[in-house]
Amino acid sequence: MTLTDEELERYARHIVLKEIGGAGQARLKAARVAVIGAGGIGSPALQYLAAAGISSLTIIDDDRVDLSNLQRQTLFGTADAGEPKAQAAVTALGRLNPHVEATAQVTRIDAANAACLLDGHDAVLDGTDNFATRLIVADTALALRIPLVAAAVGQFEGQLGVFRGWEADKPCYRCFTGADPETPGVNCAEQGVLGALTGLLGSLAALEVIRAIVPFGEDSAGKLLIADTLALRFRTLTLPKDPGCPACAD
Repeated sequence: MTLTDEELERYARHIVLKEIGGAGQARLKAARVAVIGAGGIGSPALQYLAAAGISSLTIIDDDRVDLSNLQRQTLFGTADAGEPKAQAAVTALGRLNPHVEATAQVTRIDAANAACLLDGHDAVLDGTDNFATRLIVADTALALRIPLVAAAVGQFEGQLGVFRGWEADKPCYRCFTGADPETPGVNCAEQGVLGALTGLLGSLAALEVIRAIVPFGEDSAGKLLIADTLALRFRTLTLPKDPGCPACAD
């Protein structure tokens, strides 16, 4: 995978980083990434993934842009209201970087289609807002051995984790969440969420996808980052592998 003269100029600030360089940028260009949810987390993540030169992005979302989204979903504008988020995201990313091929999957990912939608990707970013979908995505990424970057936000707090549960010393998503931690009826529409917080977590999620493709620094798999914006405090926890986990213990 070679870079054109225009790409060399566009990605020059990556290429001068010794941890990435020309070879790393070529790996980004060759990579395929699936982003589940083009909402508060997916919106900024997609912007940075496209800007980073990941040439193939699959955007999976069955929702439409609503005016209430625009407080945090900065990929969209007022004129996009009513449009499918995945398709509006493809249009926006085309304006951002013509070297990126983004594909819209205007569908809800479920147990029946998850393997087909995610197979062949180098990383999966999950920014969805319900636990049932998160488990389906996590189980499928584990079965396909695709690194999973999972981010979530609520009010003033966010969490970010990277999961490669097929490795002997790394936990999977179920090691972290257990069987059913979701509180029924609690969502962003009811609780509210600070718009800039989603930008923060989405950007960090994009960073971890890039790290999954071009490893640099410390391996973040098996760690959980917790951001508390009320106290402007960040904590990193080490997540143990559950020896009794039904998904990855074997």
